[in-house]
Amino acid sequence: MSASMDKIDSSNRIARLQDQWRQVSHSPGVYLMKSAAGQVLYVGKARDLKKRLASYMLNMAGPADRIDAKTQVLLKKIENFETILTRTEKEALILEANLIKTYRPRYNVLLKDGKRYPSLCLDVRHPFPRLTIVRKTPNNGARYFGPFSSATAVHQTLKVIHKTFKLRKCSDRAFNHRQRPCLRHQMKRCLGPCCLPVTPDQYQAVVREVSLFLNGRTQDLIDAARHEMAVATQALNFEYAAVLRDKIYALAQTTEKQVVVSNDFMDRDVLALAESAAGKVIAVLAIRHGKLLSAHYHHIAETLSSDGELLSVFIRQYYDETPFVPQEIIIPMPLADDDLLAQWLAERAAHGVRLHWPRRGEKVRLVKLAGQNARQRLVEIGQSQAGLQDMLELLRVKLHLSRPPGRIECFDNSHLQGQNPVSGMVVFENGRPLTSAYRKYRLRSNSLADDYAYMHEVLTRRYGKDEKSRPFPDLLVVDGGKGQLNIALKIVDELGLAGAFAMVGLAKKDQSRGEAQDKVYLPGRANAVNWGRNEGPLMFLQRIRDEAHRHVITFQRRRQRHSLTASVLDEIKGVGPRRRANLLKHFGSLKKIREASADDIAGAPGMSRVVAEAIQTYFAQH
Repeated sequence: MSASMDKIDSSNRIARLQDQWRQVSHSPGVYLMKSAAGQVLYVGKARDLKKRLASYMLNMAGPADRIDAKTQVLLKKIENFETILTRTEKEALILEANLIKTYRPRYNVLLKDGKRYPSLCLDVRHPFPRLTIVRKTPNNGARYFGPFSSATAVHQTLKVIHKTFKLRKCSDRAFNHRQRPCLRHQMKRCLGPCCLPVTPDQYQAVVREVSLFLNGRTQDLIDAARHEMAVATQALNFEYAAVLRDKIYALAQTTEKQVVVSNDFMDRDVLALAESAAGKVIAVLAIRHGKLLSAHYHHIAETLSSDGELLSVFIRQYYDETPFVPQEIIIPMPLADDDLLAQWLAERAAHGVRLHWPRRGEKVRLVKLAGQNARQRLVEIGQSQAGLQDMLELLRVKLHLSRPPGRIECFDNSHLQGQNPVSGMVVFENGRPLTSAYRKYRLRSNSLADDYAYMHEVLTRRYGKDEKSRPFPDLLVVDGGKGQLNIALKIVDELGLAGAFAMVGLAKKDQSRGEAQDKVYLPGRANAVNWGRNEGPLMFLQRIRDEAHRHVITFQRRRQRHSLTASVLDEIKGVGPRRRANLLKHFGSLKKIREASADDIAGAPGMSRVVAEAIQTYFAQH
């Protein structure tokens, strides 16, 4: 009976969607697929909306073997759709990207919901710039290099640069207040522009060398250094020649680690797509001056896009966030909107960009190489997922749970000698951090250093809101031993949620008692869980607790910095966050702002004479 009702409901849903489809125009535009609750599941664009949506109608009403099982499940979630007409396909392209950013649909490519790849920033607006690691690359006049495949890769690159080139490493604050050159200058690894008469032109020569290195032009640097060493040798300047010799050796060592993959010495990216039960992976091989510098991988667990649509959306999102767009992007298949994408990329890069689908020759080999890397990453993802599932199953057995804990939550509290108490919650879903579900709480309790009061408040605010508190976790990890666990059990019972989810207490080891590892306590049991030889699940719980501690401490320190540096300036009318930051950066400290004249304050970036006088009046009265 239930199966027949489901079939009737499905038929009615398809008929309703087909009726809606018949009203759709043949115009270019964007479509939004929605669930029964009105949630946007997927955003797509089309040159002809009616023709594009017809494929969805065909797949919904057609035989089940027409599409794969995963896509069938996704299509069953669509209850409604909405269309937005545009004048041109290019407008649809831009609108689609904006709507994806706004709604963050589950089945679209979302590069931003994971961590961003790190890049290096060289702020050339400063007369003596330095390199910093950033994950955002705004269009602010600075020069960006990257992205790098990992934090390890970017730190290794920085290490080579600071060892080879005499670029300053100190912060702007230290640079502005240093009285004598630092140890790096004494080691001949910095020109010492903070204190010594180094001209901007001398320093810019170093900046140009660093830029060439980061752009993959290492051989050009080696050739220039060899010529300079020959000149120094002829001039009998053997000390400087020895410095250049060491520089050449260091650069040559770096070049040896770079794989030459093309002989035309062109900058290009190579894209490839691979698919398995673990989802899809897009690989991007970054080739600079003919050498393979890095590889980036992006995993898409599930999507309603075809492979061509997936690559098209990926290219827009990836190169919207990437500081450098190469002259050529090699793609593994033809794209319906490749001309439009090439036009958009050229506007973004301020130079011509070619989207090329090779059929033969060396570039086909590059696509195959990228495909091999994508497939290998899928294998690693599949193995990682299988390992996580095995670990969660073992956790279920050891903690006597009814099912593997798909969602785990953990809280940690922090305060400064009882003042400004805060709490943080972290969430792990299917063994991985779900950062979008992390929460921060500014606790309202007036009790000084009262862990019970803090726990009561945060658990009530998290779980005491009826349906708004859903989803409940499968497992709540309480930081502490049997005492803290019993307190949490009592609070949850008061909320009427006894048995709604499992709870455990995680107590740190007591080294004074000779304890070798942390202990996990279950409700109603006196002894800690015995993990035997497999401590993997225990280490996983420790990782969750440590992440909760990091999360709340970061929040506490941010609030502390704000209260220490911004409280006085925030009381002055006309001084907002931007002016406050400009003042502190310009003068260096509150003390110097207090001692400055109205003329000096008015000369700071973003300041006006009226606000400068208000600041001076405030400090005169306080």
